[in-house]
Amino acid sequence: MDQNRPEDDGRRTGTGAPSGHGRTKRLVDLFSVEGLSAADAPAVLCRACVDLLDITGASISLYGGDTGALWWSSDPVAERLAEAQYTLGDGPCRTASRAAAPVLAADLTKGPDARRWPVFAQQAVELGVRAVFSLPLGAGGLAIGTLDLYRDTPGPLSEQDQSFAFPVSEAITSALLSLHSTQGGRNAPFAPHWLDGAENDHEEVHQATGMIMVHLGVDPEYALARLRAHAFVHAQSVTEAARDVIAGKIRFHE
Repeated sequence: MDQNRPEDDGRRTGTGAPSGHGRTKRLVDLFSVEGLSAADAPAVLCRACVDLLDITGASISLYGGDTGALWWSSDPVAERLAEAQYTLGDGPCRTASRAAAPVLAADLTKGPDARRWPVFAQQAVELGVRAVFSLPLGAGGLAIGTLDLYRDTPGPLSEQDQSFAFPVSEAITSALLSLHSTQGGRNAPFAPHWLDGAENDHEEVHQATGMIMVHLGVDPEYALARLRAHAFVHAQSVTEAARDVIAGKIRFHE
């Protein structure tokens, strides 16, 4: 038993995650944002997922159209996974967000999951990630982002973890909307100032995308696609490529 985790939660399952009544209590306790700094709350929620479920790490990504994304994570690998999917514009979290439905990739080393997102799967495996489980955050068929869970061993979520992960994503959605209501006002766009606490707010990406739009006379989606393509060819993150555009090291031509 992990001596650093609470005891009851007490009797634990074979997967290493709390069981039964203890899990329900942890859900209420861990996903309350009361008393938390608004900027820090999403990262705290990510770490709570790791504490509660049999996973290695977690991230929360929020999307503002095709060109905007913000995320928080429990650890550097989870952050790099989020960055990789933003750079590629592809991966389990992007699929889950577009479909507003869960995407459970139990083995990125082989089989249908590896073939579905071949470039992302290769990058994930290089980071030591073997399985990714992405759950949409939102309601009524509208996803405002995703909760992304990863594990360093292949295999599906246990039946118990899978049944509990969905209430977790709902609790996180409620927590984020509560923060939005408190910090941004009920009628404000879903991008209040507390989002400044994200690990990467992509100011460089927005600025570089705008420069490409002006230079090529194209829309934001096409400009971002060009930036992503350059990043992929040169083995960069999209943020790194954006910094090169801003510094004048990259110029795009039709």
